[in-house]
Amino acid sequence: QVQLVESGGGLVQAGGSLRLSCTDSGRSFGTYYISWFRQAPGKNREFVATIAKTGDSPVYANSVKGRFTISRDNAESTVYLQMNRLKPEDTAVYYCAAASFITTGPNLYDYWGQGTQVTVSS
Repeated sequence: QVQLVESGGGLVQAGGSLRLSCTDSGRSFGTYYISWFRQAPGKNREFVATIAKTGDSPVYANSVKGRFTISRDNAESTVYLQMNRLKPEDTAVYYCAAASFITTGPNLYDYWGQGTQVTVSS
């Protein structure tokens, strides 16, 4: 069983940085691909970044490439999303999710966290 909890969201000015954390309180963290998604008001949930079970092969959405970095520490059962040069359009609720295979489709994920709000002011 995977139980994901996000933290690290908040209010930041454009150009600033935040680091999100996604921690699993279960015992199977290292067997799943972990991804970050986000959902802005009135919009569909969109893929942000994913990372393989071993912590390599990150994949990013074009909208965040070069600004966001995903990493994981399996010993701590945690995945991080370092977000730099934030823009107002990055404002959304950010969710982490776990899947048994690599995919960018939110409907294919087995487990989700409750989300953390990120607000970027202009």
